[in-house]
Amino acid sequence: MELKFDIIEILKVTMVLFAVIDIIGSIPIIISLKQKTGGINAPKASVVSLCIMLVFLFVGNTILEIIGISIGDFAIAGSILIFIVAMEMILGIQISKDTMPATASVVPLAFPLIAGTGTLTTLLSIRAEYNIVSIIVAIMLNVVIVYIVLKNLQRLENLLGIGGIAILKKVFGIILLAIAIKLFKKYTGL
Repeated sequence: MELKFDIIEILKVTMVLFAVIDIIGSIPIIISLKQKTGGINAPKASVVSLCIMLVFLFVGNTILEIIGISIGDFAIAGSILIFIVAMEMILGIQISKDTMPATASVVPLAFPLIAGTGTLTTLLSIRAEYNIVSIIVAIMLNVVIVYIVLKNLQRLENLLGIGGIAILKKVFGIILLAIAIKLFKKYTGL
């Protein structure tokens, strides 16, 4: 496939990735992480997400093959981590004990919430269909959107209020739980 700059293709890939990353739908989850850890490092989460997506775009299949992990195995592991985050949101408990809250900007924010198994498997599948330049530009545009949302979390928090955040946390916790179960069922064949 030749390297070319195609604005229509870039917009298509950007929209596909935007839908899969779902940063807007993840706002309650991110606010919950922020409250639990004391803060989110927007630049760090954005850069780590960008790096994960770019590395996976170019060598994802190879890495998984070398270590003997299928896309399905990868998706199941991600679904278990998403399941744990969802249960914490729904039940208002803390299952995972992170002694280093600074890592929350990487796990579970950069991976698997932003650059998760859905995003990474989507990157592998669109690589066969779209120009690599379009995919790279689309990844970068999405990371800019992610950064803007993460940088404006406090404003979003103030807009939603305590009650709004609590409601959204429970609702999106259930949605996240359903996504985790769907991924788990799809890749385990249950």
